[in-house]
Amino acid sequence: MSELTPELERKLGTAVERMPAFPRSVQRVLELTRNINCMPKEIVGVIEKDPVMTMKIFKVINSAYYSLPNKITSVGQSVIYLGINTVKNLALGFAAVGILPRTTPGGFDVQRYLLHSLVVAGVARQLGTQFAKGEVEPGDCYVAGLLHDFGKIVLAQFLPAEFHQAMAYAAEKRIPLHEAEAWVVGISHGPVGAMLAHRWAFPADLVDCIRDHHDPKVSSVLLDCLRTADQIVRLRGIGDSGNPWLADEPPLAPQRFGDDLEAVIAQIGSLDRIVDEAMVFAQVAHE
Repeated sequence: MSELTPELERKLGTAVERMPAFPRSVQRVLELTRNINCMPKEIVGVIEKDPVMTMKIFKVINSAYYSLPNKITSVGQSVIYLGINTVKNLALGFAAVGILPRTTPGGFDVQRYLLHSLVVAGVARQLGTQFAKGEVEPGDCYVAGLLHDFGKIVLAQFLPAEFHQAMAYAAEKRIPLHEAEAWVVGISHGPVGAMLAHRWAFPADLVDCIRDHHDPKVSSVLLDCLRTADQIVRLRGIGDSGNPWLADEPPLAPQRFGDDLEAVIAQIGSLDRIVDEAMVFAQVAHE
């Protein structure tokens, strides 16, 4: 990809600035959870000050999906039953969904994009748990999966003609969408998403992961889990990120997961539970 033209740089800067701000309460939760000495009560206190967030967390936790023996009526109880990372991820997820537009000018299917992102997040978390124990925090894998494609939302909203043309070009030439974006738009969704994550004051490692998730020269445990999760979800056709599975795609992290994605899926077990979790979450998020 060539250097950005001044005109494209200006358009992208304006687009990122026009995206809604990430809720301060959730940014504060992310700041607190970076400190290993943080007390759960501090995080609970921040979430409890956001009544809409609190209500949605209760709806998910008290749903049939979790089937808890008793109804949860406080954020503190939620942390006891599910752990602070799960509660943090719920808060982050609701904030991200709240920022998503219902529709985009370019006809990008936001709801199918959301399902794709939520399932990638769940699969990445599972991969981190099973294949990278002690090397990566599974909650970080979830967050990376949830937010890795957010640059597509920026492009679909603020450069809709170019983004639509890139999707059409990718389908016609049967190439990955990020390559088509680079040709048509002049930049791919990874760096655009990183610009947005930086504006939202996310941790540097998450910003880097969003920027580099299509760059084969960059490798990390977090990227391994994210890239493989994305491939698994696209292979199974769950949701739609505008980047359909290509039959000749090689596995992107063979050193960690091997060269057979179906074997990885078999080790994870059924994806049904992860999809069910995503659908419950998406339903509550839009209420």
